[in-house]
Amino acid sequence: MENNTRDIAIDEMERFAGYFGMTIDQVVHFNNQPVDVTIQDKPNFEQINMINQLDEEDRTVVFKIIDTMLTKKKFKDFFNNNVAAL
Repeated sequence: MENNTRDIAIDEMERFAGYFGMTIDQVVHFNNQPVDVTIQDKPNFEQINMINQLDEEDRTVVFKIIDTMLTKKKFKDFFNNNVAAL
């Protein structure tokens, strides 16, 4: 492929694009310009993969935010369930 001795098959292109978290269209029309990244609509495994690409400090901040939000949710659920039981 690198030496233009053969064409890449579609399934190979899909694996290549998936490895880099891109679509085939993004690989084919790559223009080296940064694009906005959205994590919300990605599958869970891809979201984790994207978070793991962050620098360690940024990754730690993201996980602390998630921990805080999950803790708040657990407390909220706990109080809602216990108040409902009164």
